[in-house]
Amino acid sequence: MRAILDVIMLVLQLYVWLIIAAAILSWLIAFNVVNTRNDVVRAVWDFLHRITEPVLRPIRSILPNLGGIDISPIILLLIIFFIQRVIQLYLYPAVF
Repeated sequence: MRAILDVIMLVLQLYVWLIIAAAILSWLIAFNVVNTRNDVVRAVWDFLHRITEPVLRPIRSILPNLGGIDISPIILLLIIFFIQRVIQLYLYPAVF
């Protein structure tokens, strides 16, 4: 059981980094620092968008329209951090 919890924690931590990378890349694209006409940038953006968008879309549909500000990655990070804390504080001690 402990191994399964460790794998879940690892996957959650990896997903946190993917969300951060997607947010940073979206800023770089929005401010025209990187161009999506570049094949590498397009491939990375497509990968990050396909990985994060299915989870962010339901959060965006619940949140009110804030204009050009998208806080759905922040909400998702808070949810992931909450899940990690629940696993650390309540599930890990129960396994031993």
